[in-house]
Amino acid sequence: MSNHDLPTPDADRTSRLRDALLAAAFTADGLLELLGAPAYAALARGETVPALRATRGDSPLETLVRLFLLQTPVPVDRARAALPVEDCVSGGWLVRHGDEVRATVDVRPYGGPEGQDWWIVSDLGCAVGGAGGIGTAGAEAADVTGVDRSRLVLGVGGASTTLAGLTVRTPVGRALDLGTGSGIQALHASRHATRVTATDVNQRALGFAGLTLALSGAPAADLREGSLFEPIGADETYDLIVSNPPFVISPGARLTYRDGGMGGDDLCRTLVQKAASHLADGGYLQLLANWQHVEGEDWRERLSSWVPAGCDAWIVQREVQDVAQYAELWLRDAGDHRASPAEYAARYDAWLEEFAARRTKAVGLGWITLRKSGADRPSVIAEEWPHPVEQPLGETVRTHFERQDFLRATDDAALLESRFRLADEVLQEQVGLPGAEDPEHVVLRQNRGMRRATKVDTVGAGFAGVCDGTLSAGRILDAIAQLLGEDQVVLRDRTPESIRLLVEQGFLEPVSERGREDGDSTDSRG
Repeated sequence: MSNHDLPTPDADRTSRLRDALLAAAFTADGLLELLGAPAYAALARGETVPALRATRGDSPLETLVRLFLLQTPVPVDRARAALPVEDCVSGGWLVRHGDEVRATVDVRPYGGPEGQDWWIVSDLGCAVGGAGGIGTAGAEAADVTGVDRSRLVLGVGGASTTLAGLTVRTPVGRALDLGTGSGIQALHASRHATRVTATDVNQRALGFAGLTLALSGAPAADLREGSLFEPIGADETYDLIVSNPPFVISPGARLTYRDGGMGGDDLCRTLVQKAASHLADGGYLQLLANWQHVEGEDWRERLSSWVPAGCDAWIVQREVQDVAQYAELWLRDAGDHRASPAEYAARYDAWLEEFAARRTKAVGLGWITLRKSGADRPSVIAEEWPHPVEQPLGETVRTHFERQDFLRATDDAALLESRFRLADEVLQEQVGLPGAEDPEHVVLRQNRGMRRATKVDTVGAGFAGVCDGTLSAGRILDAIAQLLGEDQVVLRDRTPESIRLLVEQGFLEPVSERGREDGDSTDSRG
């Protein structure tokens, strides 16, 4: 299927198709209700048998699921009960063969963050599961449409939804979706950006992104073809840049949606290093990335060196895979595990040879956020956090950088004059042997956001427990010193470092000047 074979984003036809999808409840909620949780979850994993069993009836919703999600032919008369068939055939959404119609693309319901009914349009068999999906439910359709496997456009996967949840959603003037694919990030950005630009090296992807936006009723984006920042003018800047790039570290560039064509992790490095010149002051770059763990190098230092001057950064490694595990993951993604044993072994060996040549012992998977702060002393934090988090994390990301601003601008004397509030849903745990008079240690644990846990001493626990925004840190420490019989000056001298850590990790939130005015104004001492 070439680009001109994609459905046409004709406004009237697309509007009628959208009305039909809504009338049939072909939405994320409607799909869950029809299929049930097990079949719905299986479909998200690319397994179609439970959904086939759940759609044996002839309701419009079952017809649409079979057409667009399971890619099975449907009798024309049955399709007419669910869709304006003639519109869909002339618009390229369906193709007719005798008394049956078949979908030309995958159309997948997707629930927006505020309950919007959206649809993501992608290549047949590639809504989930990568190129390996071709050859399962969409095998015959792929043969009919002649999809070039190297130019496949995927739909919604775990990476897409992870990035969407991470993205800071404050209203902005201009947003850039770099490497848009089927357009999911551009769709999200359309809610809070005045103008959205979407780029991709794959022209087919731009076509699909336009269809996703049109079918979902979102404003059209400025679609541009090209790699990385090539389609962007030298003087163009954005308040938000999001990217789910082709980050896979692979030998060669077989599949456009995942293989960037640069050696090792150079594509992600280049994207990070060049972003600053296209970010407006205070703007964010947020991307998913894979990076090499190189023998003899600390991965934190290596990635921190990517960060351009004048930018704060928060780099989070969510998972580490050894090179064999990583190669196997992406060989399965491409469907290579179904090749002949000799062909599979040769491709597997090529991956390991590539890693050996680059002294790569493992691969890290995670996310990178830059903010163009212009600071002389940027905050660059690279950390490993493999534990569960609470999505969406966009507000957590925003407040992380806000706290870095506060810490950077606040010396220890000003810190003790500041007031803090314990973050929502932070619990205290006391750990020790049963029956012991005192705990071995005290743990503060977040139940929101990053869900961190940190050990604190008696002073730290008491300090955090009293922080409600009414008293300055110094006043609280003076009271704790009196209670414990400690020297007030000594306690004030040794505690700021601990307070900074609790602020950095989000256990304590600085109270703004407005918050101070609304609180207890009688405390004038530091």
